[in-house]
Amino acid sequence: MTDDATAARREAAMRELQADRDNYKKTEGITKGRRGLLIVNTGKGKGKTTAALGLMMRAHGRGLTTRMFQFLKHENAKFGEHRTMDALGLPYEGLGDGFTWRSRDLDNSAEMAAHGWALARAAIETGEYDLIVLDEFTYPLKFGWVPWPEVEAVLKARDPKMHVVITGRDALPELVELADTVSEINPVKHAYAAGIGAQTGIEY
Repeated sequence: MTDDATAARREAAMRELQADRDNYKKTEGITKGRRGLLIVNTGKGKGKTTAALGLMMRAHGRGLTTRMFQFLKHENAKFGEHRTMDALGLPYEGLGDGFTWRSRDLDNSAEMAAHGWALARAAIETGEYDLIVLDEFTYPLKFGWVPWPEVEAVLKARDPKMHVVITGRDALPELVELADTVSEINPVKHAYAAGIGAQTGIEY
């Protein structure tokens, strides 16, 4: 049995959906075939890396070759996503020292980020991959640990069919300007604020 509020919501939605359907016009000038995209997932909300991982799963399911570079997680991290990527045979590298904001040696953190970028840059320049994820890469850019002009040049010179996904808070305005698709994920509610801690399979 439907309550009055749900019935009213349904009636209003049906009118809106029918109007949208009747007024729909296909956008002209849309290209077909593959063109490499630069995708940025930024914002302070939960789900930036999760969205990138979902895209990797989708790409893998379509036979595309993928690789992930994680700029904060350390090389021995074995979170849920790492176990899944191991099972699927998807390559990834942990390049950081865990949580940079807790680091006692920020110079070392900066050196690790620069080394990680050198590895990621080499992978991009090989042209061997269809999709590369630079997870939490906005932080090395924001902190000045990796020079933006160099990153920009590499991204612009990459294989025109290669997709690159960059995640993390506070994406540089220059990165946002260069990107093809930018999603800003902002928090509305988070369980942590209610005293619910991180859980296996959800946060890690």
